[in-house]
Amino acid sequence: MPDPAITVTAAHKTYGTKPALDGLDLTVARGEVHALLGPNGAGKTTLVRILATLLRPDAGRVEVAGHDVVRHPREVRRRIGLLGQHAALDEDLDGRQNLEMFARLHHLGARRARTRAAELLTRFDLAGTGRKPVRAYSGGMRRRLDLAAALITDPEVLYLDEPTTGLDPRARTELWTSVRALAATGTTVLLTTQYLEEADQLAHRISVLDQGRVAAEGTPDALKSATGGDRIDITLRHAHQLPTAATLLSLPNTTLTPSRRLLSAPAPNRLTTLSTTLQALTAAGMEPEDISLRRPTLDEVFLHLTGEGKRTPGEKPGTQNSRTERATAQGGDAETTTAASHN
Repeated sequence: MPDPAITVTAAHKTYGTKPALDGLDLTVARGEVHALLGPNGAGKTTLVRILATLLRPDAGRVEVAGHDVVRHPREVRRRIGLLGQHAALDEDLDGRQNLEMFARLHHLGARRARTRAAELLTRFDLAGTGRKPVRAYSGGMRRRLDLAAALITDPEVLYLDEPTTGLDPRARTELWTSVRALAATGTTVLLTTQYLEEADQLAHRISVLDQGRVAAEGTPDALKSATGGDRIDITLRHAHQLPTAATLLSLPNTTLTPSRRLLSAPAPNRLTTLSTTLQALTAAGMEPEDISLRRPTLDEVFLHLTGEGKRTPGEKPGTQNSRTERATAQGGDAETTTAASHN
């Protein structure tokens, strides 16, 4: 097995008395897109800043492309690219001028800077922008140019810190296409995002961070399965029927969404659950408006792993429930621990 692109072992980082990273462990394989999910304050941006040598960990070991970020930061910087949350472009320059400037900052000669800028403008469909200044670019064009700037040195590892925040759906899809193309050429991509659909679309593996540790890790499908397998969604004609239906069906881990007249619950035996549910509701005079079976979404995985009530006060992620969820995501046997909600 080849050496991983990123290895983080027992990393700690504290701001004042608040731990941002609390013994975090992470391994990212070469050539994969690895997504970091987590609520605000989970440690995602702190981790990216440490991996980019912009911060030093207080303790632990962090290696990127085989080099220690503390002992050999220059070697790490030669092998990484970073696309931050905010564009780092000169608004008065055009795209070509921006890329040539970044190339010269990376000590590429004038000829090589011009060549590299032309290559990247073509690659990201920006060659036709001419002398138009960046301030006249659309949001999607700016973000593609920012990504091109992050790739000036053809990095082994690319960090994308919430790259599509504020983009419209079309621009977001265009950036996703660019990220997939990068991964296809062997670039390792570490992605932090608040858009769970983005992680589902792009990531080979996902790590869910909570309170400075990895609470669960696995492929998108494995994490969804760990949350409880298939689910049944029942839309009733009237929201006031939901509590009665939940009591009648007595399905474990039921959630109710009155605004959508929706009852949702795990369905481990797909067809049996569907049949008995439909019969019970019809017999009670509550014929559903719609009923369907589906896989869990990453939204449900996220809320299950990081939601309030998952841990007792003072309990850290990575223990008890979190160990159970991680074992399940990696193929082990474990029980779901989310409390039932029939009220």
